[in-house]
Amino acid sequence: MANKYASQRQILGKISLSDGQTVTGLTANSFDNVFAQVSGGEISASVEKIYRGGTLFPETLCAPAEIGDITLTDFVQYGDSGFTDKMNILRQNVGRVYFDITVSVYDCDLVQPGSSRFYSRALLVGLTEADGDASSGAPAVFAMTFSISTVAADATVGA
Repeated sequence: MANKYASQRQILGKISLSDGQTVTGLTANSFDNVFAQVSGGEISASVEKIYRGGTLFPETLCAPAEIGDITLTDFVQYGDSGFTDKMNILRQNVGRVYFDITVSVYDCDLVQPGSSRFYSRALLVGLTEADGDASSGAPAVFAMTFSISTVAADATVGA
């Protein structure tokens, strides 16, 4: 059987308000669509090294792991009051509202999600609005950045 490799376009992210979050004007399903881009979420640990005299290589001490911020990017929609309303609400809630993030690897037809990773209670820490350029026809994008504390050990959680 041949290997099935995923392309970047098959990796899609979705968000929903975390359980217990109430934000006027937003519901658990306010963000039904998947985002155009997902980045971040790397897991790393800052270990310490002990260099003993007379040895060529150090010993390493274990350290707690940290998960890097995740940024979701999508296209700006004009003429859509729902999109505008959500952006107005998000501007007022950066640093104050938690979302659940599911990042899934889909099949080639972008229909069936395969493996997923689920980040619960990710704090919205950044909202980057679209840049303008009078000489560009490139699509305008916005980005939402989330601070991550945990990733579910069971990839089926939240899928």
